[in-house]
Amino acid sequence: MTGMTIGKLAAAEGVSVETVRFYQRRGLLAEPPRLGAGYRQYSDEDRARLDFIRRAQTLGFTLGEIADLLGSAEAESSHEIAAAAQAKLAAIDDQVRKLLQLRCRLRQLVRVCEHGDDAQCAGLRLPDGSGEPAGSRR
Repeated sequence: MTGMTIGKLAAAEGVSVETVRFYQRRGLLAEPPRLGAGYRQYSDEDRARLDFIRRAQTLGFTLGEIADLLGSAEAESSHEIAAAAQAKLAAIDDQVRKLLQLRCRLRQLVRVCEHGDDAQCAGLRLPDGSGEPAGSRR
């Protein structure tokens, strides 16, 4: 599928033309030179790079991290890619741990509020103790 226009490249990867241009502005995709009729022609390598960017995004990598990964991928350093993936995995594990703690605290709050009295449900009180949003009292 060599010699794709930007529209064909975008369609082949399920993204918009603006997404391709955005990646070019961020330096993730090169802007190919214009050929005969003035159109830019994208290669299979450009398509593979765009596919890599999209897959990395689904794994939670930021565009900055993807830029680093692309450098490693081009240098064929699987060690660097594995290290970046391990760091991302550790960050996700930390997020999951924090979310599980938050879920536990919220469940406790729900139990207290459903089965206790209003005084026990202090977690929902505003700092002034009224339980009403500021400015709603008359």
